[in-house]
Amino acid sequence: MDPTPHIVVVDDHRDIRELMSRYLGEHGYRVTAVESAAACRRLLERSAPDVLVLDIMMPGEDGLALCRDLRATSQLPIIFLTAVAEDTDRIIGLEMGADDYLTKPFNPRELLARIKAVLRRSRSLPAQRGSHLSERTRFDDKVLDTVRREIVGADGIAIPLSTVEFRLLCVFLEHSGIVLTRDQLLDLTAGRAADVFDRSIDNQVSRLRRKIELDPKNPMLIKTHWGGGYCFTAKVGPA
Repeated sequence: MDPTPHIVVVDDHRDIRELMSRYLGEHGYRVTAVESAAACRRLLERSAPDVLVLDIMMPGEDGLALCRDLRATSQLPIIFLTAVAEDTDRIIGLEMGADDYLTKPFNPRELLARIKAVLRRSRSLPAQRGSHLSERTRFDDKVLDTVRREIVGADGIAIPLSTVEFRLLCVFLEHSGIVLTRDQLLDLTAGRAADVFDRSIDNQVSRLRRKIELDPKNPMLIKTHWGGGYCFTAKVGPA
């Protein structure tokens, strides 16, 4: 297996694709550049890159929609490229689950620095117990529907999840049995968004417990490890 980090660049402008491919290649990265979200999807079916550099504004499916879809089942690090510098657009991108962003026009050296930082962070995180989540994933006596973003209990009643609750539950399911620190949970759920939102992990966990625990005050699924963080204890598998 090739240890060289594989970077996928998605941008509809050929000159930008060529610039990034050449520059990142000169700095030791393996680069694949594609022109659209559809081409990226085809690539991801047969390849597992280390970082996705994704343009927001593209003809057809845009980068935000692709990122939202990928985040339902994957923690692939994503860096957004945007021609819009307004805070609202930056925050939307981060809320979608992007790890970082860069505003066009950009210095290739800054992009290189952002890629290195994202790689360092992703490699410091604990490995997943299993593969990415399926569309319906069972835990305890419940099922998470990753398409509808809701939990279905044994009684058949569906409970909708907020974006934050859904992202946090996916992280716990992917790392079942592993103690995750608060910093690791922030990286896995929010990335750079932790810098611009009030993302208290303790508050997030409390809200999620109210939706999945039989007794939120005496939790059995999300255990607190004092001084260490949290651990999801339920067995996880396809529904």
